[in-house]
Amino acid sequence: MAETAGARRTFTQERLAQDVADVLYVDADEVDPEDSLLDQGLDSIRLMTLLEKWRADGADVGFADLAERPTLRAWAALLDPAGADDRASA
Repeated sequence: MAETAGARRTFTQERLAQDVADVLYVDADEVDPEDSLLDQGLDSIRLMTLLEKWRADGADVGFADLAERPTLRAWAALLDPAGADDRASA
């Protein structure tokens, strides 16, 4: 059971793309990791929905942190700094 809880708290770019796609009602592959999510249809209400979901899974990030850098890549670096290091070296 601990393994499932740990997996739940992993904030990979793929997971974030799927979560964003879910609130935008699109497929995850339609969410561009480099483009502003605001330009892709994300609004403050949907952002709060995502933030509360991620906080429930252990994220320690605020609304302003996400709103200031509204791309999947930036969010992945904020939510999973170790993963961002892995992506940078790949």
